[in-house]
Amino acid sequence: MDGLMERLERAVTRLEQMSVTMQASSGMANGDCVNGINGGLSKCVEAFDVLLKGPVSDYLSNSRAIGSEVEKHAEMVNNALQTQRSFLKMAATHQEPAQTELHDLLKPISDHIQEIQSFRERNRGSNLFNHLSAVSESIPALGWVAVSQKPGPYVKEMNDAATFYTNRVLKDYKESDRRHVDWVRSYLSIWTEMQSFIKQHHTTGLAWSKIGPIAPPYPFDSPTAPSAPCPPPPPPPPGPPPVFTDDDSKPQAGSAANQHLALFAQLNQGMEITKGLKHVLDDQKSHKNPNLRSQETPIKSRNPGPVIPPRAAVQKRPPLLELEGKKWRVENFEQKHDLMIEETELKQVVYVFSCNNSTLQIKGKINSIIIDNCKKLGLVFENAVGIVEIINSKAIQLQVLGKVPTISINKTEGCQVYLSKESLNCDIVSAKSSEMNILIPKGDNDYKEFPVHEQFKTVWDGSKLVTEPTEIAG
Repeated sequence: MDGLMERLERAVTRLEQMSVTMQASSGMANGDCVNGINGGLSKCVEAFDVLLKGPVSDYLSNSRAIGSEVEKHAEMVNNALQTQRSFLKMAATHQEPAQTELHDLLKPISDHIQEIQSFRERNRGSNLFNHLSAVSESIPALGWVAVSQKPGPYVKEMNDAATFYTNRVLKDYKESDRRHVDWVRSYLSIWTEMQSFIKQHHTTGLAWSKIGPIAPPYPFDSPTAPSAPCPPPPPPPPGPPPVFTDDDSKPQAGSAANQHLALFAQLNQGMEITKGLKHVLDDQKSHKNPNLRSQETPIKSRNPGPVIPPRAAVQKRPPLLELEGKKWRVENFEQKHDLMIEETELKQVVYVFSCNNSTLQIKGKINSIIIDNCKKLGLVFENAVGIVEIINSKAIQLQVLGKVPTISINKTEGCQVYLSKESLNCDIVSAKSSEMNILIPKGDNDYKEFPVHEQFKTVWDGSKLVTEPTEIAG
C-alpha cells in the first residue's frame, strides 16, 4: 500500500510540472508573463510599437516644436495611443469577453477621445484652431477596435475628415513656417500606418487570442507605469480577481464617442441581438385570432413613476466682441443687429462664431473673415485682401461693398452673396453646401440672382473624367 501511495505522489508531481510548463509556453507565445516566466511581446504589439516609435514619435516632436495648445493636444493623443497599446496587449493574451464586459474595456479609450475633443471646444479662439480640429475630427479612428468586418476603411474615413483642416494649415503656413508642414505630414502618417497595421494583423476586426483566460471585466493598468519584472511563481494558484469598476470616479458613458463604441459593440452581436425578444404565441396574434380584433383594447393606466427632472439647459457663453492680438473675435451674439468693427488694419482677421439672428458690419480693409457655426447672420464688409470663408452655418447673407478675391462656402445650408461691381471677378468655391445664390448688381440698387449648381454629372471620355453641372430634374 505504501508503494502505491508513493507512485501516486510521483505521478501527481510530474503532472503539476507538465501543467506549469504548458502554461509558461502559452504565455510566451502570447507575449505575457506566466508564473514568473517573462515571454516576448506578440507580433501584433511589436508592430504597434513600431508605429509608436515612428510616426507618433515624429508627431510628438513636431508638436513640441510648435508648442502651445498643439503640444498639449499631442500629449493627450499619445496617452490615448498608449492606452490602446495596453488594450491590444491584453487582447493578444485573452479570449474575447461578453459584450457588456467589452464595453467596459473600451471605456478608457472612449474617455480619451472625449477628452481630446473637449480640449478643442475649450480653445476655439486659438490661432491654432485648425490644428486642434484636424486631431479632434480624426481621433475617433481609435474606435476601430470595436468595428467588425473591415476596420481599415473606418480609419481611412476618419483620416479623410482630418485632411479638411490640415489643408487649411498647409495653406496658412506652407510658405512661412515649415514646422507646420512637417506637423501635418507626421500626423496624417499615423493613420496611414494604422491602416497598414490593421490590414496586416486585424483585417476582419480585432483578433483576440484563441487560448488563455477570458479578458477581465475591469480596466487594464495604465500604460505609463514602468513595468516591473515578473514575480516568482506563487505556490498555490491564485483565486479569481475581484471585480470592481471606476464608474464613480469617471463620467458616465453618454458622450458621442461612448455612444459610438457602444453601438459597434451591439452590432457585433449579429444574430445574438434577437435573443432578448419575447416570443408571441399564435393565440395572441390578432391576424390569427379574429376574436382579438373584435375586442376593445383596454387602456392601461400606468403607475406614476418617479418624475425625471428635465435636463439642465446648456449654459450659454457670454457674447464677445474684442480684438485679441491680430484677431477680432465676434462670438455668441443673439438678436443683435448693430454689431460693428470700425478700427481695422490690413493684418487683422475676423472670426465670427455661434452668432444667431444678428448683423455685423466691418469697415475698412481686413485680411480675412471666417464665419463658423452661425445661423441667420448678415455680414456687410468693405474690402478683404484674403479669403472670406463660411463653414457649418445656415441662412447666411453676405454683402461685399468693395473688393474680395475669394469666397469659400463649406457645409452650409442657405447662403446669399451680394457682390459689388468691383468684386465681380472673385472666385467662389463651394463644397457640401446647398441653396447658394450669387446676386450680381444691375443698375444702382438692383440685383439679378444666379443659383450655384449643386448637382453634377461625371462621364469618362476615353482618357479622363469630365465633370459638368446638371439641372436638377423635377
